[in-house]
Amino acid sequence: MSAAEHQEKLTLAAVAREAGVSAPTVSKVINGRDDVSADTRAKVMTVLARTGYKSPLQQRKNLSGRQAVEIVFDSLNSAYAVEVLNGVLEYAAESDIEVLLNVTGKQGASTLTAEQRAQRIIDEGRCGMIVVTSAFGAAQLDAFHRRGIPVVVIDPLNPPPGDVVSVGTTNWAGGKDATSHLLGLGHRRIAYIGGPDAAECNQARLHGYLAALRAEGVPVQDQYIISGHFRSEHGANGMKALLQLEQRPTAIFAASDSIALGVLAEARRQKIRVPEDMSLVGFDGTYQAEESVPALTSVTQPLQEMGRAALRFILRQMRGEVLDSRRVELVTRLVVRESTAPPRDYQRE
Repeated sequence: MSAAEHQEKLTLAAVAREAGVSAPTVSKVINGRDDVSADTRAKVMTVLARTGYKSPLQQRKNLSGRQAVEIVFDSLNSAYAVEVLNGVLEYAAESDIEVLLNVTGKQGASTLTAEQRAQRIIDEGRCGMIVVTSAFGAAQLDAFHRRGIPVVVIDPLNPPPGDVVSVGTTNWAGGKDATSHLLGLGHRRIAYIGGPDAAECNQARLHGYLAALRAEGVPVQDQYIISGHFRSEHGANGMKALLQLEQRPTAIFAASDSIALGVLAEARRQKIRVPEDMSLVGFDGTYQAEESVPALTSVTQPLQEMGRAALRFILRQMRGEVLDSRRVELVTRLVVRESTAPPRDYQRE
C-alpha cells in the first residue's frame, strides 16, 4: 500500500465508508457519545481498531513525543503501590512508553464527570489507563470503553465489567496457604484482619482463610474476623480489638503487609511478643516484610510482574490484538520468616 493510500485509509470518511455509516456517526463513537446503538458502535470500533485510526488531535500529540499511558492510584503510601509502579515503569522503559502518574487521594474528589474524565484522556493524547486498587465505577469504565480507551485494573476494589481486563493473583490460594501454615504450627485460634468487605481480593483471601479452617474442622469465630482497609492503622486497631477478647487468638492472618506492620507496632506497645506470644502472617511480600523486626512471614505476590502484565495488556489492546482472557491471575507463594511459631502451650503428638 502506498503512503497516499494508507493516509486515505486512516481518514474519518474512509472509516465511515468501511463501517457502512456516516462520518458524523463515526465522530460520535470516537467522542464516546451515547446516542449510538450498540451494534453500530461495535461495527465502528472494529474498523477503528483494524485501521489504527486516530483523531487529528491524537496524531499531533503522538508526533510530539512518545505514546503515554496514565496509571491511577488511590494513594502511594504503601510498599505495595511502589512495587507495582516500579513494574510498570520498568516495562515502559523497555517499550519506550511514557507513564503519567495520577494519585486520586491527594487531589480529593474530582470535579470531572465520568464522560469528561474519559474525554480528557483522549484530548491529552494518552493511549490507555491502568487503575490500581481504586474504586472506579461502572459509569467511568463504560465511558472509557465507548471511546475505545484501553483500561486494565489491578486488584480492583469493585468487580469490573466482564469486558475490562483485570490483573491479580491467586488470592484464595494465598489466603488458604497462610492459614494452613498457622494450623500446621498448631494454632487453632486464628484471627483474620482484612481489607474492605467489598474488595474482591479481600473476599478471596477471607474465603481461603475460612476454607483452611473448615478443612481442619476448626470452628469459625466471628469475633476473630475484622474488616477495614489495607493500612497499618487498621492493623493496630484490629489488634487492640482482639486483645480485648476474653479468649485472645494465638495467631493473626493479616490481609496485607501494611495491616501486619500495624499489628506489629501495636503488639510492641502492648508488650506482646511476636512470635512467642502471638504468630503473625502478612500478605504481599513487600520489602517491608523482609525488613520488619521480626521479619514477617508473608504470602508473596509478584507485584512488579503485576505492573508489567498490566502495561503489556494495555499495549496489546492498543495494537488491536484479540485477548485470550480478560482476567489474569499470577501465582502467590508463602515465604516463612521469623514471625510465626507454634503456640506456647502446643504439644506435638
